[in-house]
Amino acid sequence: MNLPPPVTPAAEVDRALATQGYAVLNAQGVGELLGCTPAALDDWRPFWNRLPPDEYLRDGGRYRRRRHSSFIVEGGRVVQVPHRPHWQPVSYNALHGGLERHFEPMERAQVTHRLWGPFVCAMAARASALKGERPWFVEAHVFRIDTTDGIGRPTPEGAHRDGVDLVSVTLVGRHRLKGAETRVFSATGREGLRFTLEERWATLLLDDERVIHESTPIQPLYPDEDGHRDTLVLTFRRDGFQDP
Repeated sequence: MNLPPPVTPAAEVDRALATQGYAVLNAQGVGELLGCTPAALDDWRPFWNRLPPDEYLRDGGRYRRRRHSSFIVEGGRVVQVPHRPHWQPVSYNALHGGLERHFEPMERAQVTHRLWGPFVCAMAARASALKGERPWFVEAHVFRIDTTDGIGRPTPEGAHRDGVDLVSVTLVGRHRLKGAETRVFSATGREGLRFTLEERWATLLLDDERVIHESTPIQPLYPDEDGHRDTLVLTFRRDGFQDP
């Protein structure tokens, strides 16, 4: 039986992030931050059906599809920057660090959707409440992890930090799978928790300086049917993007 997440009301999310380094918003809480019903975000779901394969998996897997785009948020305005590769140092990603990964950009229809800007700004506001108001350099990762190989790994690099200030992980959907338990640990101690995101648009927020996170592998729920898990991951970093 999956463990439910410890949901934080939208009005208390900034305090939770400041005191414990993480917070989970349910779909209702995300809707409250956006000023809409969570169902309004369902317009985005078809974008996950058109993701190209991730050609950079160093474990030889075929289980991940993704797109990636970068933005700057300043003063309530979201500006997409010219397309750039995703890069992380080896110190934060032992498996794929040190490698420029050139993914296809997000579809224009998604980044021009009426709720894209408000969604990114709502998450950027959490970063500003936590770290102080400033421009935020945002990388958006549109992921599908599937069971093509019998098992899919949401975090093939294992428990990790991303080298940013804030991470948001939004569940877009789960289809015929088991697994994908989220685990969050203190970066400096033994404290930790585990739970499974199952509600569409539920969002985990992480102070990347204070906590380490991972998701366990997924397997098909039924032997003869593939499963998949769709997520939107945003990272917020002060002072610039990570570059070689």
